[in-house]
Amino acid sequence: MQPTDPFNLLVVDDEPSLRRTLRTALESMGHRVTEAANSSQALDALRKQRFDLAFLDLRLGTEKGLELLPELLRVMPNLHVVIITAFAGLDSAIEAMRKGAFDYLPKPFTPNQLRVALDRSALVRGLRNRVAALEEQVGLLAPDVELDTQEPTAQKVLDIAFQVAPTEATVLLRGESGTGKGVLAKAMHTRSKRARRSFVTVHCPSLSAELLESDLFGHVKGAFTGAVQDKPAKVEAADGGTLFLDEIGDLPLALQPKLLRLIQDKTYERVGDPTQRSADVRIMAATNRDLEADVKAGRFREDLFYRLNVIEVTLPPLRNRRKDLLPLANHLLGFFARQSGKAVTGFTAEAETAMAAYAWPGNVRELRNAVERGVILTRDTVIGLEHLPGQLTAAGSSLVEVGGSVTLEALEAEHIRRVIASAPSLDEASRILGIDPSTLYRKRKRGDAPKGSP
Repeated sequence: MQPTDPFNLLVVDDEPSLRRTLRTALESMGHRVTEAANSSQALDALRKQRFDLAFLDLRLGTEKGLELLPELLRVMPNLHVVIITAFAGLDSAIEAMRKGAFDYLPKPFTPNQLRVALDRSALVRGLRNRVAALEEQVGLLAPDVELDTQEPTAQKVLDIAFQVAPTEATVLLRGESGTGKGVLAKAMHTRSKRARRSFVTVHCPSLSAELLESDLFGHVKGAFTGAVQDKPAKVEAADGGTLFLDEIGDLPLALQPKLLRLIQDKTYERVGDPTQRSADVRIMAATNRDLEADVKAGRFREDLFYRLNVIEVTLPPLRNRRKDLLPLANHLLGFFARQSGKAVTGFTAEAETAMAAYAWPGNVRELRNAVERGVILTRDTVIGLEHLPGQLTAAGSSLVEVGGSVTLEALEAEHIRRVIASAPSLDEASRILGIDPSTLYRKRKRGDAPKGSP
């Protein structure tokens, strides 16, 4: 967050006149302000909406602000709390910082002092978001996939995605595994109004239902065996930003009503805590499953599907992006060459031909692994066919050339193989070839086309 962004602020003070004065000053700076006269009102406000920063008086009538401070941070751990007091002293300032206060302002303070406190808060939040983003990139240890394309169908997909990016619409990204759904989701986030806030990813298939619920919504100490301390939610970390649910089709059925509630009402509960919390998150989800079939089979809630599928963006497989294949391979080569410190500059003609002929069932992820392998194994400045995985070597050795010394039978078999590799289904392949599906099946069974094709 930058200093120019509006804050959502909470003012906690038992004096109505001071609350009004502070509210007027803060709203004149363009910020949104909620007032609370005591600890009960303050905690109730925090449970209903998200705040960036709270101004907390040290004395609240018969209550003490320093006793309320830990409770505020327990409900909203990322909240910045600025202590305000007419009884400023070194001991109280030290105690406030020890309990988690962000700043300390003695009364009376000027509007400029308020601006300084808010600017500091914005700076710290911005740095934290940048660190989180860098940690995620370092953790992946993989290059970003270029989103430039020479394929009209792929460009149409990107145009739709980036048209939707600045809106608040929930987006469902569909496509085969490895097509770059996560990369596109992050690119959409960076083009959204939430770009200065966090982009948080939850991998739905990676955990058991219990651990996934804890990861997504958080838990309190003692909620289950092994819960030795409170754990904040990924939802909370994404507050104000984007929550990306990867492989949403694997979300356990028991968690689906809770996700639906988050999407509809912006509310959730930690495991073991009935307190209702709020989170302002934009949802993006990705799947390689047929969710319509999962809905019919009772594995996925129909109401959740329609909530997620407000905007659907389907990424094409790499086999349908032939013009992008070699530019993308060279982009990946450049990344891995720099990472390994090797002067690898390209591919041999034989390697390029084999890559162009291969179906890439693993899509961009498989291409990335193949190029990384090639960079590691080559001792030259180029990657040859012998440095690529075995399936590409087989594709290269089986190539036939029109006009070359090959039989019509071999030409037909190669043509069938390539059509099957690029078509989304056997029915579509038979339509392209102009033959019945039963004829195509017999040719594959006889061995004229590879059995492992789609």
